Formats: sequence, C-alpha cells, structure tokens
Amino acid sequence: MREVFQQELYEVQVRLVEISELVLQSIRKATEAFNESDVALADQVISADREIDEAALSLDELAIEILYREQPMARDLRIVVSALRMSASLERMGDLAQHIAQLARYRYPDRVVPDSLHGTFLKLGAQDVLIAQMLTELLRTQDVELGDRIRSEDDVVDKLHQSVFDAVLSPDWTGEAGNTVDVTLASRYHERFADHAASIAKKVQYLATGDWAGADA
Repeated sequence: MREVFQQELYEVQVRLVEISELVLQSIRKATEAFNESDVALADQVISADREIDEAALSLDELAIEILYREQPMARDLRIVVSALRMSASLERMGDLAQHIAQLARYRYPDRVVPDSLHGTFLKLGAQDVLIAQMLTELLRTQDVELGDRIRSEDDVVDKLHQSVFDAVLSPDWTGEAGNTVDVTLASRYHERFADHAASIAKKVQYLATGDWAGADA
C-alpha cells in the first residue's frame, strides 16, 4: 500500500509539471501575440485556457482523493496540500496569460501599448517566459537554486512594472484614458504572473528544505 501511495505522490508531481508546461506555452504565445498584434496567436491562447483549467481541476480531484483515502501525515500531508495551492497558482497564471492575449485580441489590429513602452513590454514578456521556463524545471527537479533565481527574476519584473506606472503618471504621458487603462492592466497581468511563480517557488523550496524562513529570504 505504501508503494501505491508513493506512486500517487509522484503522479501529483508529474501533473504539476504538465500544467506548468501548458502555462509556459500560453505565456510564450500570449506575450508574442501582445507585442506583435498577432490575433491568431491570441486566439490560440484564449482557447487553450480551458485545457489548463481542466488539468488543474483533475489534479485537485486527485489530491483530494489522496487526502480522503490515505489521510497522509507530516511531510506527505504538506506535499498534497501544497500541490493544491500550487495548482491554484498555475491555473491563475494561465488566466493571466489569457488576459494578456485578450488585450491583444480586443485592440487588434492596433498595438495595446504605445511605441514609447514597447521595449518595456518586450522585456516584461521575456521575463515572464523565462520565469515560466525555470518554474517548470523547478517542479520537475526540485532544484532549490532555481527557486532563488525565480524570485530574483521576479524582482526584475517588479521594477519593470514600476517603470510602467512611472511612465503613465509622468507629465509627459499623452495616452488617452483607454490607453492608460490598457497599459496599466497589461503591466499588472505580467507582474502578477511572475508573483504567482515566485509563490510556487517558495512552496517548493519549503518542501525540499523544511525551512520556511530560508524560503522567505
């Protein structure tokens, strides 16, 4: 019975990786659609969000079944409960990628952001894709050093996000109300995507080391 239980815990990890891979595909396509006004690519992201939702729901059902049937204790319990929370964060990351794609869809054939901020959003998109790549590898390997790198890259996203707000609040900003809302929302979506990845990284580090204080450093 113990071998079956360990196999189920392994299945939880495998499914987390699979969902993270789907999220990586979505954010890669979403940021390209956003920056290049590619409506076909945006539609792919919007349609694919259901697959992420269904995969997250399936994982949640497996985790709840394990909790009910096995009643795990100590570290095993933390693994299953953390998987539920990570699944929720991954599902939300998929939603945020969809939101970025939807902005591109709504504003097509125009770009969402003005030329003055195009370079900043290229960097934001590249950062989110990099973070998603590292997160997938972290979930696959539990390499705690990757968790540190994710949180460091999240700091870069935070600074880029702040620079967007500084630009919008600057006296030199000439965008209309709709442009201002679009730019602000888009920046927020990118920033929250990275935040969720950093939150997952923190949980993985805690599971690997048992040190929540270290994961919060």
